[in-house]
Amino acid sequence: MRAASGRLLAVPDLGEIQRGDARGAPRTREEPDCDRCFGTGMEVVAGRGARKCACRQSDLRRRLFEQARVPRRHGGCALSNYQPAADNASQMLAFKQAYRLVREYPAIERGLLFAGPVGVGKTHLAVAILRGLAEKGMPGLFCEYGSLLREIQDSYNPVSRTSETSVLAPVYEAEVLVLDELGASKPTEWVLDTMTHIVGRRYNDKRLTIFTTNYTDERQSAFSETLQDRVGARLRSRLYEMCNTVLIEGEDYRRRPGGLN
Repeated sequence: MRAASGRLLAVPDLGEIQRGDARGAPRTREEPDCDRCFGTGMEVVAGRGARKCACRQSDLRRRLFEQARVPRRHGGCALSNYQPAADNASQMLAFKQAYRLVREYPAIERGLLFAGPVGVGKTHLAVAILRGLAEKGMPGLFCEYGSLLREIQDSYNPVSRTSETSVLAPVYEAEVLVLDELGASKPTEWVLDTMTHIVGRRYNDKRLTIFTTNYTDERQSAFSETLQDRVGARLRSRLYEMCNTVLIEGEDYRRRPGGLN
C-alpha cells in the first residue's frame, strides 16, 4: 500500500491492533487502588528499592486525553475499535496512515488531512490519533472548526470574560492539534484571514496538525464546492506543505446497522 507521497507504509495487521484494545476504553467509574503501590504512587521492587509505579503513568495518559477536550460523543474512539467497511481500501489506507503517525511520532514532519463525505470515520481516526499520542505521554487538543470561530468572535463581546488571546493561546501552543470539520463555516473574509493566521502560526512553529473536512479538491458537480473554495487558495496551499491528504470514501456509517465505526 502506498501513501499519497508515494512511499510504502509498513504497518501491522488491523486485527492485531483491534485485539489489544484494553487501553482504548475510557474509564467510566473509579477504579480501586493499585495492588502494587496501594495508592501511594511508589512500588517496591525486590532488590532494587522503590520506583514510580506504572499506575501513575496510566493516570497521566488518561488525564492527557481528558485534557484534549474531545467531545463526549467521540470519547471512545481509538485505533483499536476503528472498523473499515469491508473491501474499502481508502478506509484501510486512512487507518494505516493514522497508525503510522502515532507509531513514529515525534519523528513526523507532516500532519494528516482526512477528506471525504460525512460518516466515513474521519473524526474517529483524528481522535484515535490523539488517544494514541496520549498513550505515549504527548498532550493534544481537539477543536471543532465552527466552534473555534464562534469562541473567537465571542471574545470580542465587551461583556465576555474571555479574550482572543486566551482562546487562541491553547490552539497555537498545542503540541498536536485536531481541527475538525475544516471549511464548515461560510468563508467570509474574516474567517479566511483568521484561519490562515492560525494555521500559519502552527506551520511556522512546526507544530503537528490533523485536519478533517467534508470537502475535497475535486468538484463533484456544477453546484458543489471544493476545499479551496471553502478555505481559500492561500490556506489550501499551506495545507499541502503541512499535511498528507488522505481521501476516504464510503457510505455514511450512521445509515448502517450497528452505527459508529
